[in-house]
Order: sequence, then C-alpha cells, then structure tokens
Amino acid sequence: MIKKIIYKKKLLAMVVPEKKVFKPGVNFITPNHLTLQLGFISHKSNTYIKPHTHKSYLRKIKKTTEILLIKEGSIRVDFYSNKKYLFSKIVNKNKILILLEGSHGFKILKKCSIIEIKQGPFSLSLDKERFNKIDEKFIKIKK
Repeated sequence: MIKKIIYKKKLLAMVVPEKKVFKPGVNFITPNHLTLQLGFISHKSNTYIKPHTHKSYLRKIKKTTEILLIKEGSIRVDFYSNKKYLFSKIVNKNKILILLEGSHGFKILKKCSIIEIKQGPFSLSLDKERFNKIDEKFIKIKK
C-alpha cells in the first residue's frame, strides 16, 4: 500500500513498499506535475520497448526532491514547514521514501543502508539551508 504523507493539503512525501506488485507494463506512482517521477516497470520476456530519446526542453525546477531507497535498517523522518516541526514518520527497510515538499531531518533508528536519488546538479550553498532539529521530547510519530 502506498502511504501519502499530507499536511494542509500538500503532499509532503510518499512511502512505497519496494516489493509492491503492479499490473504489467509501466506504472508511474507520482503525479505528472512533480519534478521527480517514480515508476515501476514489469514486462514479460521478449517484450520490446521501442528506441526513443528524451527531447530537450527548458524545465523550471525550484527545489530539490529526493527518493530514498531504504535497503536496510530503520529511520525516523522529521517533517517541518518553514522550520516549524510538524510530525515524524518511521520508515523501515524495503521501503521507498519520496520527499516532495516541506523540510525534513532524519534520525537513524537502526543501522541502515540507503540509496538516494535526486535532481542535479547539486550545490550545497544553493540547495540546503540547515536549521536546529526538534527536541526529542516533542517528537510525535504519525501512523
């Protein structure tokens, strides 16, 4: 089951089981308007996908979105809006976390291995603004 994490009608993130079964073919789970797309492809042997090229056209991307593949372990994702803490969500191994809106921080709960995918090019000074994390006693886990 795909879980959508929403705050004030904004889709902050999605959590997808890595082993989710989709119908045969190409299945994108992210809405077309998002700047980073995630799809699952399932074809039978000898299926042929026509050669193609992706056309060049100017896209405006105002912020970085990320996909984290949690291969091992467990993390807590702390969600923020304008540096104000909102809530937290636990994400365990074999899940895919798509971070779309708002701000976030992480606490590693169990030794982990994560693959991160995001748009480039990356510039630390332009892409990230760090701020203080929430005090642990105020953490609220959202189911």
